[in-house]
Amino acid sequence: MAVKLELYRVFKEVAETGNISVAAKNLYISQSAVSQSIKQLETALQARLFARSPRGVSLTSEGQMLYQYVRSALGLLATGEDKLSQAQQLLLGSLVIGASDTVTSWFLTPYLDAFHRQHPGIRLKIVSGRSAKVLSMLKSGAVDIAFASSPADSNLESWPCFATHSVFVAGSGYDCDFSHVYTRQEIADFPLILLERKASSRVFLEQEFLKSGVTLTPEIELSSRQLLVSLARIGLGVAGVTLEFVQKALDTGDIRLLKTDFDIPARSVDMCTLKWEGKVCAGNPGRVSCAIQINRFQNFLKVLKSQAACRKSLFRQAAALPNGRAVFLQVVDVHFVQFLFPAALPPLQLPAAGVDGQQD
Repeated sequence: MAVKLELYRVFKEVAETGNISVAAKNLYISQSAVSQSIKQLETALQARLFARSPRGVSLTSEGQMLYQYVRSALGLLATGEDKLSQAQQLLLGSLVIGASDTVTSWFLTPYLDAFHRQHPGIRLKIVSGRSAKVLSMLKSGAVDIAFASSPADSNLESWPCFATHSVFVAGSGYDCDFSHVYTRQEIADFPLILLERKASSRVFLEQEFLKSGVTLTPEIELSSRQLLVSLARIGLGVAGVTLEFVQKALDTGDIRLLKTDFDIPARSVDMCTLKWEGKVCAGNPGRVSCAIQINRFQNFLKVLKSQAACRKSLFRQAAALPNGRAVFLQVVDVHFVQFLFPAALPPLQLPAAGVDGQQD
């Protein structure tokens, strides 16, 4: 039995108001249209749904039974429409992000925290993996956004987040001359500690050395970047590391940089998505408004990163002035910058409060 949904909407309104003219007013249609709709529904269902009286209409026993189901059904439809609307506005839904543990801890965490605070209804799922893995998952639709090193794929849209630089370090007590400027071959002759071969940074490093005819043969291969630092610290060899990820250990003096007569080209860690058309993600066509959520997260991260870069620039300019830091505090919330990029800014000593309670 095929009954138009609109007839049930009219039926529900009449049942709840008990008056055809009021129902017509609420539905913005004529009284005759309401009466005709009720007549069509009763004919289709072969049941008398309303009892008419001078005071209006009331449900019959059959009408009362039908009303309970119609109210529930239309309520579920309204809820579904509302949930869909919220998902489209990024109030509800989910977002799956693929990134390495290092990128997540070193770069993503503050952005994820800020995004979650602003959109608590969006469930964030983080899938850990190296660049090759998360890019493969992106193409298969297993993740919505991937953070990967220097991707080159015409099927992807990418936006650079930060640059990385490959360097060589050793423990502060390691038996080498830290003032010496080492060649590629001299670096290769050390007992090397490198990431495992499937790591994109390891592949990139080897390729750069091979361009000069030098082969890297590590004595220790690891899956953890942290272990690179730990083993270099205790003197087991020279580690090939990413400068940005080991800056804290360098600052504390646990490890030291080896000078070289060459530079490894910088690489970029990019935020990557599949190219899509319309409002449906190409990799996940079944997910409602996937592209909207992805685009919102992308824009959110870009804006925050741009704001942080602006504040960082202001800090540098203000720090060069007399009493620059105190002046800077009047201009920008430096704590926001320190929260997003804790390693980027030195710790600030706030000026002492004046007698009026304000900062001097």
